[in-house]
Amino acid sequence: MASMRDIKRRRASIQSTGQITKAMKLVSTVKLQKSRQKAENSKPYFDMMYDTIASMLQKSGTIDHKYLRAGATGKKAVIAITSNRGLAGGYNNNIVKLIAGDPRLKPEETVVYAIGRKGRDGLAKKGYEIKGDYSEVINEPLYQDASDLTKVLLDGFGRGEISEICLAYTSFKNTVVHIPRMLTLLPFTVGEKDGDEAPKAEALMNYEPEEETVLDQIIPKYMSSLIFGALQEAVASENGARMAAMDSATNNADEMLAKLELQYNRARQGSITQELTEIIAGANAIE
Repeated sequence: MASMRDIKRRRASIQSTGQITKAMKLVSTVKLQKSRQKAENSKPYFDMMYDTIASMLQKSGTIDHKYLRAGATGKKAVIAITSNRGLAGGYNNNIVKLIAGDPRLKPEETVVYAIGRKGRDGLAKKGYEIKGDYSEVINEPLYQDASDLTKVLLDGFGRGEISEICLAYTSFKNTVVHIPRMLTLLPFTVGEKDGDEAPKAEALMNYEPEEETVLDQIIPKYMSSLIFGALQEAVASENGARMAAMDSATNNADEMLAKLELQYNRARQGSITQELTEIIAGANAIE
């Protein structure tokens, strides 16, 4: 049995850790309230933009456009959205596993544009090339950040350096449910998002001005909107995952403290009993 001193030291250490995890839970709760509101506000636009583009292309017949055909050369690019900090359960590792487990995204054929240091480091260890590091973006996502990244990716896609652009992020459903998702942004595939079925075409789409000019304007906005929406959902998911992880850690600390309190009382009782036994034995020896 551990000594009373050892138990007291361990109890003090766990109490200190419990206070930290409780404080982190409170901070994450406040951040979650703000980020959840932003995610819920942006999600309708996020979904509507995708559905609108899907409907347009479905009604457009066969269009030969640089953003709609897979590149014959170039590597696949994946935007990996994770966090800069840990202590969020499996939040970061789920994205790393999602990318590494996709048979299309082999390390030698894929470049990563990392948003979040945890995903960047995890994918680098698995042999992926980190083409771009935008980790500071996740601290306070702005639409301009998504627009700037879109420009970099589309430039590479247009030059043939990138043959496909994928987006890996965590979809926010509610406080406790966060789902890792992979979405192919380009070339556009109708009906891919969340397993939706392709919308049925009712009439052919007419473009004014010509279709190439229209798509040159719309596709970048479509990509920027989806990346920004994914950033908002990822931030909400991160704070939700961290709040749940810290809540679980705090509860575990409380359970460990209760067990240590019982051990301490037993050790203290045993120590008192031993001292009384020694006193009685000494008194009997004197007599």
